[in-house]
Amino acid sequence: MKTIAVIPARLESTRLPRKMLREIAGKPLVGWTYEAVRRSPLLADVIIATDSEEILQACHRHGWKVQMTSSAHRSGTERVHEISNSISADLYVNVQGDEPLVRPEQIAALLDVMKDNVVRDKPMNDGLANDLIPQVGTVKTPCPPGEIQNPNAVKVVTAADGRALYFSRATIPFDRDQTSPPYFKHLGLYAYRKATLDRFVNLPESRLEMTERLEQLRFLENGIAIHVAETPYDSIGVDTEEDFRRVAAILNKP
Repeated sequence: MKTIAVIPARLESTRLPRKMLREIAGKPLVGWTYEAVRRSPLLADVIIATDSEEILQACHRHGWKVQMTSSAHRSGTERVHEISNSISADLYVNVQGDEPLVRPEQIAALLDVMKDNVVRDKPMNDGLANDLIPQVGTVKTPCPPGEIQNPNAVKVVTAADGRALYFSRATIPFDRDQTSPPYFKHLGLYAYRKATLDRFVNLPESRLEMTERLEQLRFLENGIAIHVAETPYDSIGVDTEEDFRRVAAILNKP
């Protein structure tokens, strides 16, 4: 099964502008992510997808594979879709460019949940083979106690069969009776099949997606199941200056 990873990387991110080119030990953040993803032996290729000439040139200087994409894209998934139109694969893995601590074990868990030998749910109305073949996958990990209340740490709740019920920046589930339920943090890794990418980009932004600013909710609001793998390995997505300092401290360790 041919699988390629795409790392969407735009320069003017909303919460921490130009973070992709912020350097840690002389290397841009996006490069740390690229090299981390490259460590997975399960990927046929890894491509940085950007609309920034500065990121393009930085990738060329370091020898990282990169492709220019449209500046009109509203999300990283749309950028992955553009790559899927020019490079054929069975699965497309989307790794956010601000995830420099991604591990091969996390990617392996993600790809395992996308296997097509487990009966899933009923076929979708548009004919996608959702009964036998998972269309979208992602990853969760036990949420550290200090991040349960943090809106930048997205939480996910899942059904008994592993499908996502909801993603939120809020603390879910709400512990009304103080029973101390397990909380799970969503990690910024996704896997898609081509037909589902094609469908996603033709759907309008959904109400919940716009409310939470979480694009994965567009899948759920349109009846597309997201299958969630669990990993014991946490990660830190760089959304804030504090996140950047935490990641830099980890990557600067000898």
